Amino acid sequence: MQRTLIALASGIVVALAFEPVAVAVLLPLGLAAFFWTLHQARIRHAALLGLAFGLGFMVTLLGWLRVIGTDAWLALSAFESLYFVLFGIGAALVSRLPAWPLWTGVVWVGVEAIRGAWPMGGLTWGRVGFASIDTPLQGWLPWLGTNGVGLVIATTSAGLVWLVLHARQHTRPAAAVGGGILALVVLPVLLPSGLFTEQTGTARVAIVQGDVPGTGDDVLAHHREITRSHIDLTRDLANDIRSGAVPQPDFVLWPENATAVDPFRDPSISTNLAEITELLAAPVVVGGIVDADDPAHVLNQGIVWHPGTGAGDRYTKHHPVPFGEYIPFRAAFGERNFGRLALVPRDMLAGTRTAPLRIGDLEVADVICFDVAYDDTVTAQVRNGAGLMMVQTSNAMFIHTGQIDQQWAISRVRALETGRTVVVAAINGRSGVIGPDGEVISEITPRTRDVLNQEVGIVRGTPPAMVIGPWLGRLATMGGVVATLIGFLTYRRAGTQRTDGEST
Repeated sequence: MQRTLIALASGIVVALAFEPVAVAVLLPLGLAAFFWTLHQARIRHAALLGLAFGLGFMVTLLGWLRVIGTDAWLALSAFESLYFVLFGIGAALVSRLPAWPLWTGVVWVGVEAIRGAWPMGGLTWGRVGFASIDTPLQGWLPWLGTNGVGLVIATTSAGLVWLVLHARQHTRPAAAVGGGILALVVLPVLLPSGLFTEQTGTARVAIVQGDVPGTGDDVLAHHREITRSHIDLTRDLANDIRSGAVPQPDFVLWPENATAVDPFRDPSISTNLAEITELLAAPVVVGGIVDADDPAHVLNQGIVWHPGTGAGDRYTKHHPVPFGEYIPFRAAFGERNFGRLALVPRDMLAGTRTAPLRIGDLEVADVICFDVAYDDTVTAQVRNGAGLMMVQTSNAMFIHTGQIDQQWAISRVRALETGRTVVVAAINGRSGVIGPDGEVISEITPRTRDVLNQEVGIVRGTPPAMVIGPWLGRLATMGGVVATLIGFLTYRRAGTQRTDGEST
């Protein structure tokens, strides 16, 4: 019972290392306490410890889901906790192996990779690498990516447990483990972060944040006003450019859901876009909901709207949210749209684009909202030549919660990983520009109507993280399975020997 309570408390402590609390030192301490409870635990007890940690972690981390409903918050938290049951069993088994702190880190990253991919595209929220921003470990991001930083965090946390368990043994292994932990923390501070990219020029981007009327969290109720606000702000920007009050941008970025109706089918929106792009003499990247060919489906897109010629390249959101943007297994419910099904009358289709958007002479990686938390959406576009990254997001439903800060931290992680400037447009916050070093260059105050006109760097080159990071996730999954199986054989062998000894 004592270890179970410690595991539960550890989950809460680790969640507090993430935004909006963001006490980074709690991350290794909380993980170390959890790993200590699992050390050589029996399988059934390890499963319980994993569940306790998972509940404490996910219920705390995903508290912002309460705005959707307490049932949704608790149901998702409970489901995600099952992955930590899997980790608990794996970590308890590999703790019987030589170099078990390393294998514990491998199992952790492997389970994170599975959790972020299955089922229904998975959930990546809560990867420990996302909590590394503003810590010395963020220096590993351009080298190893989020998966690599997660491996470093989990391994060093397990190494702390090893040191505590061997505190009285002043041996060479203890010195090696202590030195290894120190090196993993100190070395990234010394590593150059901009080594792999070269700035080839600059571009000027204007970010439009139109805000949401009322309490700021109901987009659907005010979607026409939201679209009008973005049109008006962009028209004002065009007039200021013509008067010489502000510089000419290369393009204007609107957020996700800047128009909640199809701009191709709504004459007033398409007409306004044609007018303001002509006034701007620059394209607008529109965040819009677009009708699919099948009337039962819809697309969430970033659309490059050029002056004179209209729509050009488009990016379609890769990871629609299950039960939020589409209903899995809808056919099983027949034609009945009851309860929460009625809130999602059409299913959002997932995009597959891996090439960056072409905006004039620029190649820009685009992601929409929760896409920013998934590696595949980012790495493919950067490796295919994107010199800049942009995030279109709404977040209005969560504007009064810590979700917007958690997503902002992930955008900062992506800047460091990719070596690119990241420009973020949100309907009412957080919008701004993040430099390749992860530092915030400029930002629009949340819950305000404003335009940010910022010059940003365009780079070429691919940091190792764009290749190593995804492969680390795959290798950790395979390595974790193998190490767990070996640990299980060791566990069974020890159990057999114990039984034989008791019989004797």
